[in-house]
Amino acid sequence: QVHLVESGGGLVQAGDSLRLSCAASGRTFGSYSMGWFRQAPGKDREFVAAIGWSGENLYYGDSVRGRFTISRDNAKNTVFLEMNGLKPEDTAVYYCAATTARLRLGQSRHYNYWGQGTQVTVSS
Repeated sequence: QVHLVESGGGLVQAGDSLRLSCAASGRTFGSYSMGWFRQAPGKDREFVAAIGWSGENLYYGDSVRGRFTISRDNAKNTVFLEMNGLKPEDTAVYYCAATTARLRLGQSRHYNYWGQGTQVTVSS
């Protein structure tokens, strides 16, 4: 069982940066691949980024590649999402998720555990 808690969301202006954190409970955090997804009102949940258990394999959604960076600190049971060059279309609730899967990390159905989400709002 993994319990995930996101933090770091807020209201920012276009072009600003934010760093989201996701703290995980449990002693087996290092064995999970981790992902970030987001969901805007009236839209489907969208894949943002994922990172393998070792931190070596990184994956990004097309809309954030080059602007967002995912990383993890297994010693602190935490995964991060550094978001730069934020745009109004990045406005959404951002969710952290954990999976034992090693492949297809861009698909939300493969994730076993989800956090409650943190709101990110980008004004123009």
